[in-house]
Order: sequence, then structure tokens, then C-alpha cells
Amino acid sequence: MLRELLVIFYLGGVLTIPPPPPPSPHSLSNDEWWRDTFIYQVYPRSFKDSDGDGVGDLNGVTEKLDHLVDMNISGLWLSPIFTSPMVDFGYDISNFTDIDKTFGTIEDFTKLTSAAHSRGLKIILDFVPNHSSNEHPWFAKSIKKIKPYDNYYVWKDAKIINGTRQPPNNWLSIFFGSAWEWNEERQQYYLHQFAIKQPDLNFNSPELRKEMENAILFWADRGVDGFRIDSMPYMYEDSEFRDEPVIPNNGLQPDDPATLDHIYTKDQQATYDLLKTWRNVLDSRGGEKKIILVEAYATLPLTVKYFNYGANIPFNFMFVTGLNNHSSALDFKRSIDQWTSNIPKGNFVSNWVVDNHDNPRTSARFGVQRSDQISMLCAILPGVGIIYNGDEIGMENGPVSWNQTVDTQGLSAGPDRYMQFSRDPERTPFQWDNTTSAGFSSNIKTWLPVNPNYKNDNLAEQKKSLTSHYSIFKKLVLLKSLPIIKTGTSEVILAGKDILSVVRRQPNKTPVVLLINFSDKSITVDASAWLNIPDSMNVYVASVGSNITFGSRLDTTALQLPGAASLILN
Repeated sequence: MLRELLVIFYLGGVLTIPPPPPPSPHSLSNDEWWRDTFIYQVYPRSFKDSDGDGVGDLNGVTEKLDHLVDMNISGLWLSPIFTSPMVDFGYDISNFTDIDKTFGTIEDFTKLTSAAHSRGLKIILDFVPNHSSNEHPWFAKSIKKIKPYDNYYVWKDAKIINGTRQPPNNWLSIFFGSAWEWNEERQQYYLHQFAIKQPDLNFNSPELRKEMENAILFWADRGVDGFRIDSMPYMYEDSEFRDEPVIPNNGLQPDDPATLDHIYTKDQQATYDLLKTWRNVLDSRGGEKKIILVEAYATLPLTVKYFNYGANIPFNFMFVTGLNNHSSALDFKRSIDQWTSNIPKGNFVSNWVVDNHDNPRTSARFGVQRSDQISMLCAILPGVGIIYNGDEIGMENGPVSWNQTVDTQGLSAGPDRYMQFSRDPERTPFQWDNTTSAGFSSNIKTWLPVNPNYKNDNLAEQKKSLTSHYSIFKKLVLLKSLPIIKTGTSEVILAGKDILSVVRRQPNKTPVVLLINFSDKSITVDASAWLNIPDSMNVYVASVGSNITFGSRLDTTALQLPGAASLILN
């Protein structure tokens, strides 16, 4: 849900590539259908507007399901669609068991689920349990101390210093400033680790825990195939409410949450135990196993720990927050190897996140020339690839002025810092074609401005080219389904200082090889000797702008890799 600090992550291994077509999603195992597939995140506000109000909706998603089928992804994860005042665009929920009218109705959701399932697509819902909206009826009752709601939120008395009322401690909100807000009626402070209008729920309350379990089962019983749990590390806080350690001399403004070491507001053991109960609740229904994805911007040990408490996919944000355009080939290798070697033993599957709605797009983080690089890595590395709508066409961050900014995190930072923190640029509407509002809406006014580059950069245009971002991505999805990727061995190798390679092998099969040039200059390398691969191989796919012909045969003993290019050989 937020743009945050750290992380480093995994690779595990296996590779191979014959030509049989990928299995349709229908033929995927009912148990852990997500293995070796791509899952696609839909940000509904920005995907497709069906009614012309300038905001995307559920009927728009239903209308475009065949786009997802065309890519052969296994499932779609929907960002929040529940009833909300939209202070944080759906992450402030006022009813956990109903659809916000912005997106449609329960009937529209049922229609979407049915249409998706008929196409072999799975539906994953965003679940936001850390907090509610302050407009939730629970909060109004909590203010009035009506039992059991009096204990549904985290309330604390003021600290009086020299006769002046002060917050209970120094905790800071992710959206800047104190994490405590005074409520005059209740005469106490309530905790809000995010926006002021997003009071934190109190999971020490058994009644509150039961409410959230009921919400999970409400949607599970309506055909949802799993949940992505938002902001998981924040569920519990230190029971003594101690001040968090200040990080000295980091040059940040005092209201910035990065000035504190969050040892008392994140990653408490009770959070993991809570996840385990949700796993058990879902499993108690029987039938097809439900997937649980966990958003946890955390250190590597704390992230992989979720595997042992019921998460199928604790998000690996290595490519999103751990690495950037200044990272070297060696940085990538170390991070991938570290993630891989830290996955717990057992039947666990890795995952690789390309992008999401909370961070600058890949083209912004790594440069336009390297837009395909991360998707290629996610395709060839073992496990699940997770992409965000627009990744498949290499969408770029849209220009959003201060006057156009609507993101509460950007607004909280103010006009001087909003560009550093606003998440609006990565949320601009999907670019379907070159018609009005990029085919996203019939309305020329959309909730966020359409990126002006849509005239040439759109799905319809890219479908005309066999070497566009879209055509490349379709081939990457096919690659991920092949036996050499599913069951082969995997090696991450440095070929010189600037070339990173991933080699997937199976006995008596031609290997599959990804090579990435981290230099902006062309490099010639003897990949055959360095990687122990055949001395000539075919180009399966190459990044846009590399000018390497797909299907051509290259001499790997003197392989010339253009600057910033990535290619896959087989």
C-alpha cells in the first residue's frame, strides 16, 4: 500500500523450453494453480471506465477480461473495491462486505467473477485489515465507547507535559506527522499509521478479529480464489507503546517516518500468528486451496518468515525497492541469490514482483531502454511473476502536476515534496488505443490525466508489431509455462562486470539463457565459454530497442549485446 524503504530477495532454480503451447488456466492444478504463472494486478480506477464518468469500474474490468486471456495469465488481483470515502482511493474502507458505488455493485462483482472463471481466470481480492475508514460505523460506536466497539481501535490517553496535551509517544504516520490524532468526544488519541482518516484496528480485540474473519469468509463464499493482504507488518504494535528509536543525522524533516526505526509499530510476532489463523479459516472451508499474497515491505528474514505462517506469496519486492538503475549486475546476482537461498525448505514457490500501484513504473526506475528487463527476469526465474496493469505495454509514469495530484501521500508531503512521494504518476489510466482518453473512457476528463504519449504508446498499436513490449510479454508468459522453466535447474552467473545471465538447464535439452547488459555501451562476450552453452543459439526474444531480430541465430562465442539490452536465447 505504500512506497517504503528496503528489501532484498530470492531465486531458486530450474529451466527448459520446448515448443508445446502452454496449458490453459483450466488445466492448471486446483492445488496451487499459481505455480510458474504470471498474476496480473488490476488497479480498477485506472483500468477501464464502462460508464463514462472518468473512473474505472468492475464492468470495465469484465469488458476487458479477454485481454488477460490473450496474455494467458493465470489470475487477476483487484486493488480495493469495497465501500470507501476514497480518501486513500479504496484503502480506507467503511464496509468490508460491500462494493463501492464508484466501481459498481455486488451483482457486478458476481458477473465479473463468473466471467473470469468461465475463461479460466482466478480472482484475487485486496484485503485491507490494518485499518478502516473513520466513516466506518464501528469507529462512530468506538468513539461513544459502545461495547464491544469501544475496543475495536487503538485508543490511548494523552501524555501531559508542562500542562500541555501531547500524543502518547513519538510514533509517526507513513503519511507524515504524528501517528496519533486527538478525538475530542472520546477524550483520547487514536492511532493511525496511515492517513488521519484511517484509524488502526485493534487486533487484540477478539470481537474485532472475528469480524475480519467473517469478512474473509464473506468473499471466499462468493467465489474469490484468494486474497492479497495489504500492509501486513502493521497489524500489531508494541503493547507498552514505547517511543521508537530516532535515526540520527539522516537529513530528513522531523515529520518524515524514515527518521524512526520502526521496531514497535511493525513486524510483531502476533502479526504472524494472526496470518496463521486466517490461513486456517480459509482452509476450513475445504475445496480448492485459496491463495494468500502478503504485502510486507520488510527485511529479508521477516519477509520469508511469512511462508511458515500461511502465506503462499510474501511479496518479493527486490526489483521494486531493493534495486534501481544504479544497481550493478553483481548487485542483482547477490540479491537474487540471497532471496533464493533464504526460502524455507519445503514445497514453497518463489515470486518476483515487476511493479505495483505504489512505486514508480519499471521504465522510471530502470530507464525506458530497460523496460523489458525485469519482466524477462521474472519469466525466466523459477516461481510466480507478478505484473501491474500497463507493464505489458511498457507504460511510463504519467506527468501529474501539483494541481492534478489526488494521492493522499503526495498531498501530505506538500507542493515542494509531492513528486517524491505521490503515487499518482504510476496510476494514470491504461492506454488501450489512440482514441479519446486512450480508450480508457469516453470522457475527456478522467480521474487522473492520461499520459500524453498514448497516441503512439498504446495496446492497439503494439499489437501490430511482433517486437513490441506487448508481443515480448506474451512470449514471456509462454516461456514461463515450459518444462525447462518449471522443472529445470537455475544458475545466476556474471559474465564479466556488466553482463548478468540466468541459465536454465534440463538434461539433453538446449538450455534457455537470459543475458542482460548493465552498461549503456555495446559489449562482446564469449558467452559459450563463460556460461557453458552451445556456440550458436536462437534469439527467443530481445528487449525493445535492442534491434536484435527474433528467431535469428547468434554466435555465442562472440556475442554482441547492445547497451542496456536484454535477450533470451534457446
